[in-house]
Amino acid sequence: MLATAGWTALTLDDVGVAEDPAEVGIEAFDTFEANALAKAHWFFARAGGLPVLADDSGLALDALGGRPGVQSKFFAGRRDLHGAALDAANNAALVAALRTAATRRGGYVCVMAWVDAAGAFTVRGETTGTLIDTPRGTGGFGYDPHFVSDDLGKTFGEASAAEKSRVSHRGRAVAALLGRLSDRR
Repeated sequence: MLATAGWTALTLDDVGVAEDPAEVGIEAFDTFEANALAKAHWFFARAGGLPVLADDSGLALDALGGRPGVQSKFFAGRRDLHGAALDAANNAALVAALRTAATRRGGYVCVMAWVDAAGAFTVRGETTGTLIDTPRGTGGFGYDPHFVSDDLGKTFGEASAAEKSRVSHRGRAVAALLGRLSDRR
């Protein structure tokens, strides 16, 4: 998404920032904004003065009072799992939590934090939809096969990458970010 707008994004590997076991404790806050800023400041301090973009995102459901929220990655409580196994456990926990819910409405939230020598700011992107019990599609990751997008009328698991980018929380956050950055040029 950034490359399409003419930006070159570098990975931590590209700039020589090695993984640090202390990173596990960065996302210790109750809001997407605080977690995204914490990550951006952490990596800015290690990236030799280069601007840093970090995000925190997740699923927020009305019936669950905004949960899983910042705990979306580990909603099932399974920190021993990774990848597809973690996704399966999280989706099973979510379906079980919604079993008797009166509503299955909610949405994805993405907050991006930018930190550079001039300061820091955040932008937010959101998209709404409904959660379903039976997954549809094989695309995306995490909760995508269970999330029917209001904009697309299908799950993010069924959507192409281009369709999802156009309406997703992350796509909307990137658009907001690019708007803020163009104001700073």
